[in-house]
Amino acid sequence: MGVQELYSQKRMTAAEAVHLLRDGDAVVVPTGVGEPPTLLSALSDHRRDFRDVSVAQILPLRKYGYFDPETRDHVRHTAYFYGGASRPGGQAGWIDFVPGYFSEIPSMIAKEQIPADVVFSMASPMDNHGYFSLSLGTDYTMAALAKARVVVLEVNPHVPFAYGACHVHVSQVTALVESEDPILEVGLPAIGPVQKAIGEHVAEHIQDGATLQIGYGGIPDAVVMQLTHKHDLGIHTEMIGDGIMSLVEAGAVTNKKKNYLPNKMVATFALGSAKLYRFMDRNPMLEMHPVNFTNDPCLAGHNNGLITINASLQVDLIGQCGSESLGFIPYSGTGGQADFVRAANRSEGGKSFIVLPSTAKSDSISRIVPTLTPGTHVTTSKNDVNYVVTEFGVAQLRGKTAKQRAEALIGIAHPDFRDKLKEDARQMRLL
Repeated sequence: MGVQELYSQKRMTAAEAVHLLRDGDAVVVPTGVGEPPTLLSALSDHRRDFRDVSVAQILPLRKYGYFDPETRDHVRHTAYFYGGASRPGGQAGWIDFVPGYFSEIPSMIAKEQIPADVVFSMASPMDNHGYFSLSLGTDYTMAALAKARVVVLEVNPHVPFAYGACHVHVSQVTALVESEDPILEVGLPAIGPVQKAIGEHVAEHIQDGATLQIGYGGIPDAVVMQLTHKHDLGIHTEMIGDGIMSLVEAGAVTNKKKNYLPNKMVATFALGSAKLYRFMDRNPMLEMHPVNFTNDPCLAGHNNGLITINASLQVDLIGQCGSESLGFIPYSGTGGQADFVRAANRSEGGKSFIVLPSTAKSDSISRIVPTLTPGTHVTTSKNDVNYVVTEFGVAQLRGKTAKQRAEALIGIAHPDFRDKLKEDARQMRLL
């Protein structure tokens, strides 16, 4: 049977596809804009037809109908990472989460530590050879495809066909649902003077020819804005966004000096504008790969001069980074921060930067603290952290004693809090 005949045979409505589920199924959905809105809306509409179905993903972007505590016994969300749609439920306790490094989710799925009975994903149109590209969220979805009983793709002409290890053949698919709505666009966060100052501090440490991993947020984007004059930068990251695209357009990113996968940008999911999604389509410079490839510290660390930039919420005087909770209250998740910090530590000439404003709540709270708030989830350990950056400067911690770390971190805290931090450090026998 030809691929077009297979396609026609497997095409159905979203309601029909949703009813391929069984009670108790675990549905795996890609990161961010890789989530299939037509399918997930249909699941929401029919959620009372099921019992004990879970929908697991990193960073949901839309608050679908099943984000509902009243119907969680029918269909519930399970978080690999909290976002705006899932955070309220996580903080209220009716959405649960799975701790773990982003890079290790595929292996946990392969080992059946994380269930994957069904995959729902966005996909590009099929090519002449019968392949779809899961370009928007390759991440852990490819591992789930290998385990799933049911694979349903939402085929949309606006999804780019990217290169890399992100392709699924029509013969591997259970059902195909078509949609034509534009892909959700995620704008760049606002950049204020604090973010700009932090970006300038980090940019001073980035040399021509470096390979970059850039996370999402106002501060990482502020770093990007300072790099347009650099030369021969490379990209090995988890997220490709408009900031990276702007560096390509400015001529700053060429990937020519990369010693690992030269001439190629590598990422595992996309988050940005319609222009970014068009940029990704059949772009020979870009490859989308599963997260156990992009984020594996050993593999990513093969890049010489790897620069990694990730945000945190709080850093204590020994260097522990709490980047995913406010005390015991969950806020986001581990994601790829620890993956790339460890990768940069392995890289010859690599540097990892943890970035954060010095204060929160209108300068009333210091983010540099004596000890993390009780209950805070430690994201990056004291043994891994290297550079910590606020708007007041850069603290380099790796290889430093506990006393040296405390002194350096107090030096980049907001001036209003330094005396109190020194007093606390003396009580802790750090000074």
